[in-house]
Amino acid sequence: MGYRDIYDGWKADPEAYWLKAAAEIDWAVPPTKALNDTRAPLYEWFTDARVNTCWNAVDRHVEAGRGDQLAIIHDSPVTRTKHAITYRELQTRVASLAGALRAKGVEKGDRVIIYMPMVPEALEAMLACARLGAIHSVVFGGFAANELAVRIDDCTPKAIIAASCGIEPSRVVHYKPLLDAAIDMASHKPEFCVILQREQEVASLIPGRDVAWHTFQFGVEPADCVPVEGNHPAYILYTSGTTGAPKGVVRPTAGHLVALNWTMRAIYNCGHGDVFWAASDVGWVVGHSYICYAPLIAGCTTIVFEGKPVGTPDAGTFWRVIAEHKVRSFFTAPTAIRAVKREDPEGTLVGDYDLSNLQALFLAGERADPDTILWAQRHLKVPVIDHWWQTETGYAIAANPFGIEPLPVKIGSPSVAMPGFDVQVLDEGGHPVAPGTLGAIAIKLPLPPGTLPTLWNAEERFRKSYLAHFPGYYETGDAGYVDADGYLYIMARTDDVINVAGHRLSTGAMEEVLASHKDVAECAVIGVADDLKGQSPLGFLCLNKGTNRPHAEVVKECIKLMRDQIGPVADFKRAVVVDRLPKTRSGKILRGTMVKIADGQDWKMPATIDDPAILDEITEALKSLGLAGGI
Repeated sequence: MGYRDIYDGWKADPEAYWLKAAAEIDWAVPPTKALNDTRAPLYEWFTDARVNTCWNAVDRHVEAGRGDQLAIIHDSPVTRTKHAITYRELQTRVASLAGALRAKGVEKGDRVIIYMPMVPEALEAMLACARLGAIHSVVFGGFAANELAVRIDDCTPKAIIAASCGIEPSRVVHYKPLLDAAIDMASHKPEFCVILQREQEVASLIPGRDVAWHTFQFGVEPADCVPVEGNHPAYILYTSGTTGAPKGVVRPTAGHLVALNWTMRAIYNCGHGDVFWAASDVGWVVGHSYICYAPLIAGCTTIVFEGKPVGTPDAGTFWRVIAEHKVRSFFTAPTAIRAVKREDPEGTLVGDYDLSNLQALFLAGERADPDTILWAQRHLKVPVIDHWWQTETGYAIAANPFGIEPLPVKIGSPSVAMPGFDVQVLDEGGHPVAPGTLGAIAIKLPLPPGTLPTLWNAEERFRKSYLAHFPGYYETGDAGYVDADGYLYIMARTDDVINVAGHRLSTGAMEEVLASHKDVAECAVIGVADDLKGQSPLGFLCLNKGTNRPHAEVVKECIKLMRDQIGPVADFKRAVVVDRLPKTRSGKILRGTMVKIADGQDWKMPATIDDPAILDEITEALKSLGLAGGI
């Protein structure tokens, strides 16, 4: 069956479709019904089933005779170490950690915060919680103490599992002092903390509260898997919190298993024994879905990479990992490929490695601009597939179903809606618009299995944030359009659609134009306040390594390029060259913060920013243009 047959089959009978997909999961009690709509619009899936995530991700592969297959490869260029763990070893390690947690009183429904770098023990901690039916909340390692404290108070964990430190290319990040400060700030206090002591830094333990990872597990009975209800939360994952209190996205257990298992074959074309690599972090949703859970549920080998796309040691590190470990499908963010492209514009380092096992590169996390896709296609010589999803959904809303039927790639589009997602483009009144018309992207309810059913302890906030604006729909917060062939184009966050003299313009479309300039490695466009026209676009340009031309020349050419390709309506007259763009640790450009600085508004340091010093550089650049309070 091709994509269209499968999508139409889902639409004709969603209940039958998802029950069939559920047959691929091992159930303690199988579901008799897929959708539970008794609390609509708060929908739930597989609520009458009983199941355990850890069993499906680990134990069942051992039971099936694949215990000697590699489950995890830890490749850490920052510590110059590599380590592999089989499924049998993973089962032993996870059962031991779960047994130790159980011995300290952690039970089904208890929360456990995990605050760790990219090490296998982070995955083991997640799986140990799942084994017991405890609800984990992974917080990005190195997150500021006050942000960690907010999350401690929101999910009230019984325990925190952390590492002594994280390793960056140029420094050691001291996790334990941050953890101690966060616990001091928080009103809620965990009963105990488990600390993984790393060679690079041994942390001081607080007697009576802290225990070392290995000591903690000494002499304990390993724990068996605890089946939980289908709608039992597997984890809580907090979004950035730039608008105030962080939103705790809840991930239901059964739908999570069914949906992620489906995606590994249908989208990524990977199964038993294949090596899958998502170059993200366990602190982000990509790390949850495609470093930890989905590859293991599907019986793949997953790579845990502790490094950066450049500087560990060079812009060829991605290609080295792919060649060395025979990666079949590689998933990363466009911003990572742009960083590699900026350091190695001619792709010279790609030729140093045998990439013959690689079938495709998958991109998500930020709009994949055409220039980046074309660069990767040219040098990797494999399909480069953009797909679109959110923390809230947990997996792709729109994708090219590579394992079902590779569709023609339309550069600039994440392709088509996946089964379960009825994607609509709406005007401000909530009415569907014609193909090719820019509007708000919404998904008709119910959302499919595995997507968020609510927010942790914040049902009204969930309704207000996602369901209230367009009744009957989930509001994605993204703007774009659908073409005549059903291909979706994500052009900007809704807030990034700017209004220039009454014309609604996509900053994403402008960024595509700027990125096509031969000297531009990366760019961003924001709308700044304009007394006459409401808003006026402003471009930020990061240039390729080795570009020695006067910046004014590049800016002039970019302004002409914009006029030629979008026209005078864009009113694009200003751009500035900067060394770096402010981003979150997951690679998203902080356009909203840049707008506030440019307009002279009060702004708050984003909790997820990768390097706060970059905002000082942006402020100075804006002042040179007479913005941000400049003369």
